[in-house]
Order: sequence, then C-alpha cells, then structure tokens
Amino acid sequence: MSTVKVNKITPRTCNSIQLGESGDTLTIPSGATLQNCGTATGFGLSFCTTTKTSPFTATAGKGFFINTGSAVTVTLPASPSTGDELIVVDSTGHASCNAITLGRNGSKIKGGCQDLLMTTDRGGLRIVYSGSSQGWVTATAGNDATMQPAFITATGGTETTSGDFKIHTFTADGTFTVSQLAVAPANNKVSYMVVAGGGSGGPAGSTVSTSGGGAGGFREGRNSPVDSYTASPLAAADSGLTVTASAFPITVGAGGAAGSIPTPQAKGNNGANSVFSTITSAGGGFGVGGWMPAPSGSTQPGGPGGSGGGGGTDLNGYGTGNAPGGTGNTPPVSPAQGTNGGAGGSAFDINGGGGGGATAAGANGSPGPTNGNGGAGATTNITGSPVAYAGGGGGGNGTSASTGGTGGGANGAVKSAGTTANNGTANTGGGGAGSSGPNPCAKAGGLGGSGIVVIRYKFQ
Repeated sequence: MSTVKVNKITPRTCNSIQLGESGDTLTIPSGATLQNCGTATGFGLSFCTTTKTSPFTATAGKGFFINTGSAVTVTLPASPSTGDELIVVDSTGHASCNAITLGRNGSKIKGGCQDLLMTTDRGGLRIVYSGSSQGWVTATAGNDATMQPAFITATGGTETTSGDFKIHTFTADGTFTVSQLAVAPANNKVSYMVVAGGGSGGPAGSTVSTSGGGAGGFREGRNSPVDSYTASPLAAADSGLTVTASAFPITVGAGGAAGSIPTPQAKGNNGANSVFSTITSAGGGFGVGGWMPAPSGSTQPGGPGGSGGGGGTDLNGYGTGNAPGGTGNTPPVSPAQGTNGGAGGSAFDINGGGGGGATAAGANGSPGPTNGNGGAGATTNITGSPVAYAGGGGGGNGTSASTGGTGGGANGAVKSAGTTANNGTANTGGGGAGSSGPNPCAKAGGLGGSGIVVIRYKFQ
C-alpha cells in the first residue's frame, strides 16, 4: 500500500477537495483523532425521506418523519450498541391525538421497562442508547417532545406475566397500588376477577343427610378490545374497570366456618365477601342440617348468598316436603354472580340439596338415592391458563357420594361409608360439602373454600 505524507492539502481550483471516488471507503485508523475546527456537513444521522404512516422497526443512525394522522408504533432496534442514536419527528402535528409509541423491544427507556409515548404536536426526539442500565435516553432540548408512559405501573399481590399482560393475584388481603397511569385512557382499564368465600356445608346431628354450601360470588370483567384472553361466560363485553393512580385495598373473603352441633335445625355459615374497588362479590350461602329428634317436617331452606346453599331434608322422614335451596345472586348484580342451591330430599336419609355454583344451580336431593350434586363453577383464562372457580358443594347422602361442582366444590359425605364432609378448595370460592350421620355420631359440614382476587392489565 502506497503512503503519501504531507502537512497540508489545499485545493487547486474551486475551493473544494474530493477524497476518493463514489463507492470508496475512507478509513480513520484506531487511535487517530479527526478534529473539526470549522463546520462539518453531511455527517451523523441521515433522515429517511419517506414519511412513516404505519408501524415499523427503526434502525440506528437514522431520522424518521411520522405522519400522525393515525397512531404509529416505532419499535426501537433489538440489539443496540452504546452510542447508537436516532431521531423521531411528528411531521404532521397530531401526536396529541394520535400518539407515537416508542416500543422498547427488550431494552430499557430512561431506566424503565415499559414503552413510552410521544404526545407533543410537531415535536421531535433525539434518543441515544446509553447501555443496558438506563437504555435509551433523550438528548433533545426541553421544548421538544417528551416521552410519557404508554401503560400503567402497579404493584401488589403475587405478580406474574402472560405475554404483554401483567397479572396480580391476591390469595389474602392486600393492596393493589397504581403508581403511574398511561396517557391513553384505554390502557388505564384493568381486567379483574373477584371471587368470594364459599359457604360451609350443613352439620349432621344424627342419621340425617345435610346440604352443600353455595359457592362464593363470582364476578369478572375483561378490558376488551385491549385484552382478548378467553374469559368466563359471566364476563360482560368491554367490562374492564378504570383505575386511578392510588392504592386499592383488596379483601379476600374467608370460607364459611363449620356450623355448630348439636342443635335442632343446625346450619353452616356463609362465606365472607371479596372486594376490589367498586366490585364486591358476596359470600356463598350456608348449607343446612339438623339434630334428631326434631319436630315433624322441620326442614329449612339453604342460605342465600353469591350462590345459594342447598336445602335441607325432612328430618323425621314424614315426607312433608323438600326445603328449597338458598337464592343465589344475593344481593343482585348484573351479570349474575351465582345461582340457586338445590332443594333437599323429602324422605328420611335422602341427601340434601347441592350448593349452587357460578354457572349452574345445585341439584335437588329428590326422593330416592339421587345425589344432590353441587353446581358447576366458571372457567376463565385470566391468569394465563384455564382455571375453574366457584363450584357448589355436594349434599350429604345415605348411600353414594354426591359430587362438588367444578371449581373447588367439595364432594358430599356418605353415611354408609362413615366419611367426613370435605372442605371447599382454598382460593377458589368452592362450597363445603354436606355431612351425613351415622347415628349417634354428630359430624360438622365441610368448610367453604376461601376466595381470590385477580387483576390483569397490559404493561408493555
């Protein structure tokens, strides 16, 4: 390679000097310094001359004009190097209505792990990648566009993610705290599921079979069309809840406690309410039982609640009628938070009614050995996978086990097998099972399952 050594190069004519030809590469060796004591033009970033009107992935070293006649997402480079820079400009002046989203594409922006928005009309941003700690930072004058959050930031409960959505799960009382709101109102809505505690099953004071507890109230709202997970049939369309930058106390209802025995016409207990913001789900209704001897025809209805508890049997076997199940969706909300319990049997030792579930009523304990099965709960993918909640508890039975409803409802006890009533599953709102003798052993009904609160929103 030839070497030319000179101290100064001056133009022969026209006051300009050309180095090389078109297509040539001029190399500045490592360690050399190129010093500018005058005015340099044509160096640095070059602008893409085509105005962008739809989402695209930016490249470093470029400037981009954005037509904000509609919202445009600019996805930042996937593997930037320190010192990489680019410029984004609102060239049509509508960013305050149609924000430009800067998608972080795995890198931080101004030290945060979320996308940001440009919302200043005719504003521009020059951003530089500073390294993995802080990511992309701004290098523009104060009167240029500023970046604002595209999504809310919140804490509380057990936090998990499913794609671009963050999920906060509360299995006990806590606080959901929103520390930062998004610019776009649609991104300040959250999807939610609020399930109350299930009612406990009826206690058996003698040979009688008792009814199952009702499931805790089930309420769900999905922020569609922002979120498109598969919700339960009880989630109304576009029923997300708008939040503010504040703390929201979360109450997770306990399952119903065991009923007292021995007392005539004993009963279980309702579950406790679960609460998130303006959404309250009612505890499941109690199942009922009894203690022999009792007055002729001494039956009693199941307890009202989110879902109703099952009705009791005729304690003395006189065939005086089936006690009705408790009324579900009490107090009433729309969509309904639960269903009614099933009626009790009308003959001695026939099983009690099943507790109501979120989507299906409890089965009757009709004459003969028909099982008083618990009503089915509701299945939702709000946590990222399908899970059933709020199944009714099965009634106690003389000869064969009743089944609890899908979603944590407990299977009923069987007198002939001497089994103990099962409890509703914790953090599902499932109803506790009804009990069943045998004489002279008094047995408590199954406990209700505790509730759960789940909150879900788009975070990137």
